[in-house]
Amino acid sequence: MDFKWNKLEKKMSEMGIHTLLITNPKHVYYLTGFLSNPHERFLGVILQPGNDPFMMVPALDETAARESSTIREIITHQDTDNPYHLLKQRIKGPLGTIGLEKEHMTLAVFEQLQSSLSFARYLDVGPWLRDLRVRKCEDEVAKIRYAVDLIEQVLDNAISHIAEGVTENELVAEVEYQIRKLGADGPSFDSMVLSGEKTALPHGVPGTRKLQQGDLVMFDIGVYANGYASDITRTFALGEPSAECKKIYDIVLAANEAAIQAVKPGVTFASIDKAARDVIEQAGYGQYFIHRLGHGLGIDVHEFPSVHGNNEVLLAEGNVFTIEPGIYVPGVGGVRIEDDVLVTKNGVEVLTSYPKELIQL
Repeated sequence: MDFKWNKLEKKMSEMGIHTLLITNPKHVYYLTGFLSNPHERFLGVILQPGNDPFMMVPALDETAARESSTIREIITHQDTDNPYHLLKQRIKGPLGTIGLEKEHMTLAVFEQLQSSLSFARYLDVGPWLRDLRVRKCEDEVAKIRYAVDLIEQVLDNAISHIAEGVTENELVAEVEYQIRKLGADGPSFDSMVLSGEKTALPHGVPGTRKLQQGDLVMFDIGVYANGYASDITRTFALGEPSAECKKIYDIVLAANEAAIQAVKPGVTFASIDKAARDVIEQAGYGQYFIHRLGHGLGIDVHEFPSVHGNNEVLLAEGNVFTIEPGIYVPGVGGVRIEDDVLVTKNGVEVLTSYPKELIQL
């Protein structure tokens, strides 16, 4: 077993957990290399100290699981089987206290497990897995780099379609066509393209609005590739934007760069947020920066840590997260500039490389 399993076994011993059941497909992938979407079917990895872990998968996924999983023992179930009864038959010795992922597990699955396994006590192991995932190894960083490279190609191809009269939805369609054409697994979240006054909506919904001369055009897009996510935001202008929009752009860019310069091991995530927020507040736009600075990035597009002003956790080598300050002025427009960054031994590496100066199209 690799270091991940060894750490989990050690934690199980410390917490008195006798049986660990991992059912989140993202965590199954993280621990085993097998990536799947079982839909409503049962998927799980089971670990009991002193025994090798085993995995239960739907029968239709058996071939893929055996080809990609690092776990040797794989048990399958048919659609007519009760997987929870099969699980009870396979578990060795006393069940004891069971470890579950509370955030992922539905009440319906929990009740079926309880009925079949009759465990007396359970503990939530989600935070353990979160802590394992927060520092990326070289292989994980390489996968994120690839996802970043793909989304930057997508963005570069998509902006060539920006023109007066084109709708936001048409640009979204182009983005998602390019995502598939370039070989990504799919978007890592709903692709967002906003224009004009709608750029003042941090989570606006693309629609039938047609681009006009002078519009800001915001792309917030990402992909999954090999199970890992990228996330980038760039704001462009169609023709000549207003003087205020140019001013806002320059302030956001300065905030983005200030936050990046503040990244190094041993400082707090709160201090990174503050570095960007100070720039925006000193320019008089503090009330228009209405969200956290960023979020962790990996097998989920939004994962631990949350980069906000109250997070006193210290940065460590291997952390990957976004830096995405923004200013959103109702009736005027908004600007967000988002980069994906890696904390290195001595500082920071910016994984995104798409130009950040205001590009007028």
